[in-house]
Amino acid sequence: MNPRRIYAVVLRQIFLYRRSFTRVLDVFYWPTVDLLLWGFITLYLERESQGINPYASFFLGGLILWNILLRAQQGISVSFLEDIWARNLINLFVSPLKVSEYLAGLLCISIIKVSLAFLVMAGIAGACFGFAIFKMGLWLLFFVLNLCAMGWAIGLVTMACILCFGQEAEILAWALSFLFLPVSAVFYPVEVLPHFLQKIAAFVPAAYVFEGMRAVILKQELSISLLEKAFLLNACYLALGLAIFYRVYKVSLARGSIPKIGE
Repeated sequence: MNPRRIYAVVLRQIFLYRRSFTRVLDVFYWPTVDLLLWGFITLYLERESQGINPYASFFLGGLILWNILLRAQQGISVSFLEDIWARNLINLFVSPLKVSEYLAGLLCISIIKVSLAFLVMAGIAGACFGFAIFKMGLWLLFFVLNLCAMGWAIGLVTMACILCFGQEAEILAWALSFLFLPVSAVFYPVEVLPHFLQKIAAFVPAAYVFEGMRAVILKQELSISLLEKAFLLNACYLALGLAIFYRVYKVSLARGSIPKIGE
């Protein structure tokens, strides 16, 4: 892959955000609103009940980490939509730019968005609610890597759906991740789920991440098996996501449907 082409994809997206206040606002607005809302709820619970402090940390930590997955997914799927909205997709795919280079550029944009949103949320959580997410130490890095990987896998499937079904499927760029929310154990342990949902959660990498987060907050320790399962599932998710995207992309090329997307 040519690093200059990857940089060109990144630069193109940066120019969009540099000239659009609304796009920049979107990166920070919802994470900030969500954190303030749940933060004030946890303050209320903490004031009204005794011994609620660990659970307040569960809510805040879960919210911050869930936004990492969400921003990782939207970082590539919404950036892909930007090229569709600008009628720029055909220009990219007829250029020397490889699909792998294009995807690498979108991943870089995703990492930038995740980093910005994470730092803002971590700062607000620490300043307003006294929650220091960095106290998780090295475990936090593994949690972030797993959530980003799952978000990218979902983003690849989202892009494939848009290529397959056209711009009408763009709602998936915002909605697809939320299908995993009930079985990801973000705000509650997996054991509270009905039995059949627990079996589904066993195949969701995020469930192991959030179970691990609660273990680190509560006991300052973590079973390595949780991370091993999360990494293994994410490797399968990413491989499947790439396979689906490349398959749909080749079919779209054969059908000549890419120029028609967005019309």
